[in-house]
Amino acid sequence: MRKKEKAQLIDRLQQVFSTCSTSILTDYRGLSTHEMNSLRRRLDELNIEYRVVKNTLARFAAERAGKNELVGLFEGPVAIASGYGDVTEPAKVLADYINTSKSSLSIKGGFLSDRVLTSGEVMILATLPPREVLLARVVGGIQSPLSALVNHLATPIRGILTVLQARIQQMEGG
Repeated sequence: MRKKEKAQLIDRLQQVFSTCSTSILTDYRGLSTHEMNSLRRRLDELNIEYRVVKNTLARFAAERAGKNELVGLFEGPVAIASGYGDVTEPAKVLADYINTSKSSLSIKGGFLSDRVLTSGEVMILATLPPREVLLARVVGGIQSPLSALVNHLATPIRGILTVLQARIQQMEGG
């Protein structure tokens, strides 16, 4: 690879590291070409980039992007899955692929915005529900105590209304 091509690749990787919402680093040793293509197709469906990188170029790009903690993860064969939408998507697809295909693909780690993730944290990220579900749970958690408070405050008023309606019916009937 010529020097100009290497510089362009470093720039592209730096841009990916700076703009993606999450990236997962994998060790792809032992994957056949068919398995690699199958994984790429799955990731492409969700607009997740998956590329094999040269470690030295990836280290330079990580340093230039301010992700110095990633430099240590670029050992051995490395491929990076970079997602730009839901932060759990790349982790879920990779974890699902590992579980269903029983392949030798392994997760080395990754990063979420400015936080470096271990392989265990990536697997935890894969088990999280989608963002919309988490937001719905938060809103439900906020709404539940408020509804209970309104019901408790309305109970005495309902009691007074019941007594008044009974008295009105008593006066009308008698």
